[in-house]
Amino acid sequence: MKLYIVRHGETVWNTEGRLQGMADIELNENGIRLAKITGEKLKDIPFDLAISSPLKRAVHTARLILGDRRIPLKTDARIEEITFGEWEGLCCRKDRYEIPSEGFSLFFSDPFHYQPPAGGETVEQVIERTGDFYRELLNTPDAQDKTILITCHGCSSRALLYNISQRQGDLWRGHVPPNCSVTVVDVTDGKAQLEVVDKIYYDPDEVVDFYQDRK
Repeated sequence: MKLYIVRHGETVWNTEGRLQGMADIELNENGIRLAKITGEKLKDIPFDLAISSPLKRAVHTARLILGDRRIPLKTDARIEEITFGEWEGLCCRKDRYEIPSEGFSLFFSDPFHYQPPAGGETVEQVIERTGDFYRELLNTPDAQDKTILITCHGCSSRALLYNISQRQGDLWRGHVPPNCSVTVVDVTDGKAQLEVVDKIYYDPDEVVDFYQDRK
């Protein structure tokens, strides 16, 4: 089984440093462009199946990558982004910090001690649901010889990767994955090997950490 795990393309809320979570924000013009570039570079990958978070930005990214290929595109809520509850839509940049908690910075610096607001999820909860998604794939006989595109989000993709790597290492791997970055995982006899992590197919100078100025 070969997995291509892709973070969705850019959105307006990404550029503004706003917490998206479960807010169903669409790709912006640049996000569409990045997904098309990624799709062009992956055009020769023989995908058998695509699985996306149900959120629009992830589904649209999957469709743009797949292009004219007629393969099944399923959605799975277990790979949706972390829910930020009542903080969704608030800016976490230093120059326009709107989150009513100094502790939010732990989400990036020490995610396992991050405390969500009302209606929000912990990082551990996201790891659990993405882990359930991954374990189901591992136990699906028909999936073992498939090449699968998975489109999801910054935190949910890192949580999924944390399960794939058997919960070893830092959750963020040093940074939030760039928009439309691609991680490739080969799974043989239940054992996963990371072949590529956070590969981008557009100009590296365009990569922006929209949260680098967070408080």
